Amino acid sequence: MSAVETALQGLRAKIASGELAPGQKCPPEGELAAQLGVSRSSLREAIRAMSALGVMEARHGSGTYVSSLEPAEILKGFALLVDLFPFDGVLELFEIRRVLESHAAAAAAAKATPELMAELDQLVAKMEATDNSSDISDLDARFHEAICQAGGNSTLTSLMTMFRSRGRHFNIFDSREGAAVREASNRGHRDILEALRNRDPSTAATATAGHIAQTEFWLKKFRPAPQLSSPAPASHQTLTHAPEPA
Repeated sequence: MSAVETALQGLRAKIASGELAPGQKCPPEGELAAQLGVSRSSLREAIRAMSALGVMEARHGSGTYVSSLEPAEILKGFALLVDLFPFDGVLELFEIRRVLESHAAAAAAAKATPELMAELDQLVAKMEATDNSSDISDLDARFHEAICQAGGNSTLTSLMTMFRSRGRHFNIFDSREGAAVREASNRGHRDILEALRNRDPSTAATATAGHIAQTEFWLKKFRPAPQLSSPAPASHQTLTHAPEPA
């Protein structure tokens, strides 16, 4: 094990045990290096690595601190890695989404408020009123995020947002069967909306799982290449950049 790995393991152990608590200032560099049995340079490398993960932060003129360790914040550090997933990896993310978003929808249905329903009604109406892929993309993301937030688990919400970010690199709205894709997507949103309005957790979970499974079906059928740049003019044979509908 290298000295940097030793420092990383030591820092992780101190944080995991609570010796270094969220928001706590770390001991001076020399003292902390001695505690871990490494050099200052190795400790700095380890702290840089922990900072990149959102676990620690160096404040100029103040010292090094443990971050808040909020799961939602730490997950942001993995967003770039998710963006590197190949297509088959994206399909696996959808399998995870089916399970977790179904849970979030069930939780949201159990405590749906008039304010939530009004927001979702508006988003669905706007999605159904446009054929613009970019607009649908934004509205769709807001629809699913609002449901996850209503479920009450901020970590799950952040995780699903991160997973959806990779799916947004694959467009199935502008395919030759784009109209059918939009129709199926709109129908799925309506099914979820009805279950939430009825405060029916079981049906909300089932509708959400079915909606995401439908998107998986279209993705597997078209297998579009990821498009990370601005969209080019669409044709019936070309899939340009825009998010998937779930």
